[in-house]
Amino acid sequence: MQFYLLDLAPWIEPLAQFVFWYPFFMALFWISGAVLFSLTREQEKPLDLNEREWPLISILVPCYNEEETIEETITYLDRLTYPNLEIIAVNDGSSDRTGDLLIGLADKHDRLRVIDCHENRGKANALHMAAHAAHSEYLLCVDSDAFLDEEAPYQLVRHFLEGGERVGAVTGNPRIRNRDTLLSRMQIVEYASIIGSIKRTQRVMGKIMTVSGVIVMFRKKALLTVGLWDRDMITEDIAVSWKLQKKFWDIRYEPRAICWMLVPESLSGIWKQRVRWSQGGQEVVLRHFDILKDWRQRRIWPVYIEQVISVLWAYAWLVVTIYLFVTADTVQQMLVWFTYNSFALVLISHIQLLISLWNDARYDNVFRYYVWAAWYPVIYWMLNTFVVIAATPRAIRSTVKGGYATWNSPDRGTRRSSL
Repeated sequence: MQFYLLDLAPWIEPLAQFVFWYPFFMALFWISGAVLFSLTREQEKPLDLNEREWPLISILVPCYNEEETIEETITYLDRLTYPNLEIIAVNDGSSDRTGDLLIGLADKHDRLRVIDCHENRGKANALHMAAHAAHSEYLLCVDSDAFLDEEAPYQLVRHFLEGGERVGAVTGNPRIRNRDTLLSRMQIVEYASIIGSIKRTQRVMGKIMTVSGVIVMFRKKALLTVGLWDRDMITEDIAVSWKLQKKFWDIRYEPRAICWMLVPESLSGIWKQRVRWSQGGQEVVLRHFDILKDWRQRRIWPVYIEQVISVLWAYAWLVVTIYLFVTADTVQQMLVWFTYNSFALVLISHIQLLISLWNDARYDNVFRYYVWAAWYPVIYWMLNTFVVIAATPRAIRSTVKGGYATWNSPDRGTRRSSL
């Protein structure tokens, strides 16, 4: 494809080609993987809840300043009909009433135990403490705003029972429950068309970039072999995913294990969340570059390389955009150039969206939000670029500094329940 309407310098044209074609070919890749996963791994018969005696599971709930959501979450978890479970909630030095609420809830719910810490040491540290207190070999980690679907625990634990001893973790399918604002509806589209497709494709490849921290079940033995979660990593879910897979533990994706969660509904909330995600991904790249020296790790090389290229793409996009601002005769000419050359990307993005919505429609009525897809490609790619750039110095600084990666309670949106 030639880039029309502007004469590009010889040095910038290959970069412009990369900027516009990399997302296009990755979208084709995600589409192919998602369709293959759906046709081969999502056609199984319904789960029979009475087919076996289900083992004990421990549900771990780390909390920091969650007084608005924690009572509702614990109540929902305690209502699960899974016959053999315990709930361990950790108050990680909250400055609000979270600790007092949890202690009160422990008197109401027999299956709940509470660990009350007086200092914020981060989510990974809270999970460490909960894991050591857990009685089960199977640890189901959920966020403090999460509502688990009734079948979710069964769908996750069956992989450990049927998949063999190499299964180290199974990640579930987060769905959004606050749906009243433009930003939350756009994230519904994103979770379906990007996150869901990527998870399906990576599972077909055999390696996953990251489990979903909001709903994931671990085999305790697997966690112990890698030293549990890294306390100095800002995204403990990404970090532990790589540690497990480097030790050749299998990580699976189970879309039928549904978890309803709250997402940010403010620009500042989304920005902070995405910078944290990007920082975690870049920290993994910096920490685990040694996999490229080990032939045994070759199956995870494509995931690592894709992560590196996605970072390079963000900087390439910035360079090309600045170049166009400087060289275009008018802003209108530059906008026409972007519109013309972005047509293929927007088209393939919408094809990917339709296929992804078809995949997820069996779990959630997401087709009603298709209209918001018109906003999605432009905002997502622009936001992702600036997020990556903002996260890079933080990732480098964090890798050098070390120490506890403490946390702040994220933006949970304005609606506390839409179910």
